[in-house]
Amino acid sequence: MHTDTTRENPQAPAPQAADASQDLSATAPGQLRVIKRNGTVVPYTDDKITVAITKAFLAVEGGTAAASSRIHDTVARLTEQVTATFKRRMPSGGTIHIEEIQDQVELALMRAGEQKVARDYVIYREAQATKRKNASAGEIAQPHPSIRVTAADGSVAPLDMGRLQTIIREACEGLAEVDGALIERETLKNLYDGVAEKDVNTALVMTARTLVEREPNYSYVTARLLMDNIRAEGLGFLGVATSATHHEMAELYAKALPAYVEKGVEFELIDPKLKGYDLAKLGAAIDHERDQQFTYLGLQTLYDRYFIHKDGVRFELPQIFFMRVAMGLAIEEQHKEERAIEFYNLLSSFDYMSSTPTLFNAGTLRPQLSSCYLTTVPDDLSGIYSAIHDNAMLSKFAGGLGNDWTPVRALGSYIKGTNGKSQGVVPFLKVVNDTAVAVNQGGKRKGAVCAYLETWHMDIEEFIELRKNTGDDRRRTHDMNTANWIPDLFMKRVFDDGPWTLFSPSEVPDLHDLTGKAFEERYEYYEALCEYGKIKLFKTIQAKDLWRKMLSMLFETGHPWLTFKDPCNLRSPQQHVGVVHSSNLCTEITLNTNKDEIAVCNLGSVNLPNHIVDGKLDREKLAKTVKTAVRMLDNVIDINYYSVPQAKNSNFKHRPVGLGIMGFQDALYLQHIPYGSDAAVDFADKSMEAVSYYAIQASCDLADERGAYETFQGSLWSKGILPLDSQQILIEARGQKYIDVDLSESLDWAPLRARVQKGIRNSNIMAIAPTATIANITGVSQSIEPTYQNLYVKSNLSGEFTVINPYLVRDLKARGLWDSVMINDLKYYDGSVQQIERIPQELKDLYATAFEVETKWIVDAASRRQKWIDQAQSLNLYIAGASGKKLDVTYRMAWYRGLKTTYYLRALAATSTEKSTINTGKLNAVSSGGGDGLAAAPAKAPEQAAPAPAPVPKACAIDEPDCEACQ
Repeated sequence: MHTDTTRENPQAPAPQAADASQDLSATAPGQLRVIKRNGTVVPYTDDKITVAITKAFLAVEGGTAAASSRIHDTVARLTEQVTATFKRRMPSGGTIHIEEIQDQVELALMRAGEQKVARDYVIYREAQATKRKNASAGEIAQPHPSIRVTAADGSVAPLDMGRLQTIIREACEGLAEVDGALIERETLKNLYDGVAEKDVNTALVMTARTLVEREPNYSYVTARLLMDNIRAEGLGFLGVATSATHHEMAELYAKALPAYVEKGVEFELIDPKLKGYDLAKLGAAIDHERDQQFTYLGLQTLYDRYFIHKDGVRFELPQIFFMRVAMGLAIEEQHKEERAIEFYNLLSSFDYMSSTPTLFNAGTLRPQLSSCYLTTVPDDLSGIYSAIHDNAMLSKFAGGLGNDWTPVRALGSYIKGTNGKSQGVVPFLKVVNDTAVAVNQGGKRKGAVCAYLETWHMDIEEFIELRKNTGDDRRRTHDMNTANWIPDLFMKRVFDDGPWTLFSPSEVPDLHDLTGKAFEERYEYYEALCEYGKIKLFKTIQAKDLWRKMLSMLFETGHPWLTFKDPCNLRSPQQHVGVVHSSNLCTEITLNTNKDEIAVCNLGSVNLPNHIVDGKLDREKLAKTVKTAVRMLDNVIDINYYSVPQAKNSNFKHRPVGLGIMGFQDALYLQHIPYGSDAAVDFADKSMEAVSYYAIQASCDLADERGAYETFQGSLWSKGILPLDSQQILIEARGQKYIDVDLSESLDWAPLRARVQKGIRNSNIMAIAPTATIANITGVSQSIEPTYQNLYVKSNLSGEFTVINPYLVRDLKARGLWDSVMINDLKYYDGSVQQIERIPQELKDLYATAFEVETKWIVDAASRRQKWIDQAQSLNLYIAGASGKKLDVTYRMAWYRGLKTTYYLRALAATSTEKSTINTGKLNAVSSGGGDGLAAAPAKAPEQAAPAPAPVPKACAIDEPDCEACQ
């Protein structure tokens, strides 16, 4: 990894503290530094390069007077070229490994036409490498006096102390405030004579991970120690090497890639088309240093859930994993090697990450790369079961599902074919629930579905009780999600304390497809018909009563979520060809559906903190990232495997994608901005504006190259109406009384507005998904979430992981406040800094956790983002001390500020946190009745006798990212 060590970023490895023989204190900011093979870091200088090249020339041409002049001039020129390469690559300074310098010297010699000298230099390097390897092997001559290791074949040999020390030294390279000697000592305490070979690495990993709470950089150390085991497993299976150090991977990755492709094709696990790539070229592009940027949680997550395996053996290494995904996404590109390398660099640098389905399946035999599917269920028995069949097929191979059930007639409706009465929507939802449980993608992950119902549907009162634990269990769905699809007219009636009429869609079928003023006029027309007895099946209640019941059930059961029909439709670029009838599983997708079209969306997220440089958003880098990311997302549409024809039909017509962001909280930390502040709201606005601008620009670029999407004409895009402009449509529909949104802009949108009218490649371009798992892989905060806790233990299928806020640790160290007492205080207060007296107020503000940030700030920031997004955001709302009044105010504000959707409500209550290592000696484990890390609140729900709030499900929960349905 080429880390800019001058940046104040605790997520990136800091320079290793120099040993006693080195003094880097005089190294100027921005200067290049060199990591030597022994792990020490020294300033970069030209003189050693000059000496090395000179020796190479003298060895070939001798030291004659005739040769001296030419050698001197040539060496000076080549040295200057090598140095210029690194300065161009890292203008702000950074660390370079000695092997990289030698690689550049070798390349410079060959480019200069000095083939003989280059050959001699290569031979010399190989000879020196052999010497080092033999010397390292020779260290076994000093075995541990009492520990022998048992190999898999039963043979016993002394513990190789030399290799143990090499692995630890490499794991600590370039990292500040980590102690390799400590890891060695503590590891040896956990070993015994006859220990299994595989348990030696386990002991190393276990030792290092216990130190994470003391120093966040130990998370990188732990990941690098884990890498030793991953390398051995993968390289051994591929027949490339029995084991390898990190630096040996500089050469071994290029050898491992073709071996991996061969094995993958042989086992029918990857697409044979991958053999058509120039694998030597791709192998040479792999950067082994990027293995060093993983946190322990990130690498363990990849290993457990993402790497391709055969008979339980993972033979996919991290950089090969990223290259496989890149190759899969570039498979139909004209210049596929160049594009694959471009995609690989974006993924492996963590600047952008594709969604989990894409990471799972790109480059495989069944490339199901899409994240979300939205369907509309028709009002006939054949259509209903056809929709359930589609759910099963999509769930078998795909991600999250959103079902629109509004067309299905209500309980008590007349059925002409049988002369009977309908049982309504609920019994069918029970079947959907059980189908989602039964079809779980071959055990790879759970099937996940969300049912949507409009608020005027006669079954709405029973629908909102589907997740209750009491009542007739035959009319309960305990495993699926539900969401209210709320028209603006209902919210206006709530604000005005008006009546609300419930209908069966069989009697008012056109309401389903109407929005805005057209919906209001037709709805009021049907209300009038009720008064005249023209509609028999209806029910009139007070809007506020239904609203209270919706909030009460949301608090008590976690469902249904509140999503808003009219903002999704009135601001939809595609309103000329259809209606948005629901959102998806995670409430960020807003695409049209009908009987012939199942909407599909492909997701990926920009890693926002990777684009903060010197405390500011690097717009130039962001533009480059977004341009490549949009191309990757557009490629998914053509490569994707479609398990039902309606999905392919929809995707090829409209070509929607969903580019989002993650690490918003980290980006705030890097700028020292508290989440609960006007500055954070402003950054949410400006950063999303930039993403939106560059994403729309990138889609226009693709339209120039590949053509506009099929249904472009008539869209808002074709009229020059951008997401910002579409807010005016919503304002006009609601009137000033019911909306308060910001309309400011900071970029010059006029040229882009004109360009869009000529054609754009994708009907929809932006959506912010939860990013639970991919944020773990890249080591940043999820999506747009505030920090959950500053210190806690995350337990999931991959084990237990201490999660500590590295930014907080950095700031406490700078003030001399980081010590064992502070660690214990953080544990005692469940990761909160608010009650620790010696922490200054500015840090308490900056490191306020999710439930310590006023909900208004979360809503305000989301409102500012929403104006730039053509789809929606997966927005969790955190409410401490939740009450009926707080919920009422919060969700009214969400609608009033123009949000399209909301996601989980997270209500705080007393947590039962074991005060780890304070008295019990255990790690602090955050727990609750739901096993999700968020326990129940002691507050009263609206109109309820103080029930506990719903435990937050594991799907996309901030501390339990075991669901990869979307990201």
